[in-house]
Amino acid sequence: MKAFTYERAASPAEAAAAATRRPGAKFVAGGTNLLDLMKLEIETPVHLIDVNGLGLDKIEPTAEGGLRIGALVRNTDLAADERVRRDYGVLSRALMAGASGQLRNMATTGGNLLQRTRCPYFYDTNQPCNKRVPGSGCGAIDGFNRQHAILGVSEACIATHPSDMAVALRVLDATVETIRADGERRTIPIADFHRLPGDTPHIETVLRPGELITAVTLPPPVGGTQLYHKVRDRSSYAFALVSVAAIVQSDGSGRVALGGVAHKPWRVEAAEAELPHGAAAVAKKLLEGAKPTQENAFKLKLVERTLAAVLAEAKGARL
Repeated sequence: MKAFTYERAASPAEAAAAATRRPGAKFVAGGTNLLDLMKLEIETPVHLIDVNGLGLDKIEPTAEGGLRIGALVRNTDLAADERVRRDYGVLSRALMAGASGQLRNMATTGGNLLQRTRCPYFYDTNQPCNKRVPGSGCGAIDGFNRQHAILGVSEACIATHPSDMAVALRVLDATVETIRADGERRTIPIADFHRLPGDTPHIETVLRPGELITAVTLPPPVGGTQLYHKVRDRSSYAFALVSVAAIVQSDGSGRVALGGVAHKPWRVEAAEAELPHGAAAVAKKLLEGAKPTQENAFKLKLVERTLAAVLAEAKGARL
């Protein structure tokens, strides 16, 4: 691990200002991803800004009837919150499907959104990776890529986003709140927060330099049967081959988002009109433009089968 300096910020604006003053600085909260990457010298921040003391660890109702989740709310606390379990069950289920109990106790809402890919070529500093070293190439494209993306890929990157929570937030139409060094605040729809790789896979979100996530806001509850199914190589502590977050209403309408298939949570609203016609019809729309490799083409059928299981469970819950 390379040497770095450290400070504790006293306010969100001060944290953002500190990051702006020190190019190469990083915010640290739970550290469940960043510290691992620092040990491997994949991330080499010159300065760490500890944001744990900023009071961003509350879950509060909004005037509109939704919930505002502070960026420092731990994943365990968010999943266990009575309001989340009652009104946003897909989010609670997605959180409990991720990582391990120990990691969920430390991992934060903001950090979960910002965690970096688990692509083995990204983690192996002897391999080319445009996400780690822009312009170096992508070892995964012609390498072992069974776990990799089939949607939204580019010639520069076929990595997937690892977050389960983000997939649930996408199906819930959440928004991300941020603050900059000058005190400017903005609200970013979760649909726009993560970027596709294009020619710049190392730029993973629309955050500007020094911009700090302060909260995630959920809109008023939409009801329905809310489910999260995650297919993985082992039953726990593994990232998704395919995951499906779904909200299904009593009339068969609803929403669907996928994980494990793209550089960001994948949702195609036009596909949701096909929900009354079954999983095959929805999957056909969701997977339009897919570019699988020989090793991960199985994900096309796996999406359809996982979605079929989700819709069957939702139907059973309504009967």
